[in-house]
Amino acid sequence: MASKKVLIIMSDAASFPLYNVGAEHEIIQQPSGYFLMELAKPLSRLLEEGYEVTFASPEGKEPTPDPLSLSLAAFAGNFYERQRETDLIERMKRENGFSRPKKFPEISDDELKSYTGVFIPGGHAPLSDLGDNPELGRILNHFHAEKKPTAALCHGPYAFLSTKYAGGKEFAYKGYKLTSWSDAEEKFMETVVFRGELAKVESSLREAGAEMVEGVATAMGKITEDREVVTGDNPMAADSLGMRLVEKLKGQ
Repeated sequence: MASKKVLIIMSDAASFPLYNVGAEHEIIQQPSGYFLMELAKPLSRLLEEGYEVTFASPEGKEPTPDPLSLSLAAFAGNFYERQRETDLIERMKRENGFSRPKKFPEISDDELKSYTGVFIPGGHAPLSDLGDNPELGRILNHFHAEKKPTAALCHGPYAFLSTKYAGGKEFAYKGYKLTSWSDAEEKFMETVVFRGELAKVESSLREAGAEMVEGVATAMGKITEDREVVTGDNPMAADSLGMRLVEKLKGQ
């Protein structure tokens, strides 16, 4: 019987660097974390289908939610949906070790063989500690080499850059069609929300060799599938990405 274990990659960061802030062109740390619905919606799909999830992060710290993702505005005023998703995370803290993720180095190559897929949610936190982590690169190179379903959403695909830092390997997803939070969306956030500059997921992946497929502003978001990888552009794509990930896992 095929494994029903899925690894979920989290960031330890509670902030990300914001550059050229104000007249002094300062560098500050902007509070952030994982984006609640980007984690909760795919997670719900996995649990509904009976998959066992394991959370992992660079240093095993309790993941921090992005404050923006907890606002009612993020849920278009849907109080009940926000409550359902916050309740799910509390359940994960009680039952699935969410408060104490596995540290990347603790996951051996043998253990990696037991996972059938991997998922990386967004939020700006991955910009801080997932793009250049050699241990994460090792982990993702396993899923790539074995062609196991790999899903990442919004800023999550930034973690794919870590494959360049694992044992001198090249970027594992060179030539892949990927979709992420776009440079255009990020520039809007820089101007309207953050008043500073930050790393761009789309252009960073393109420079590494990915073929970026820009999303279109729709209520459903956009997902792109290429070989074992499925990626999405923003929180609106969370549910459809979760459904497609489950379909790919079932097809293993």
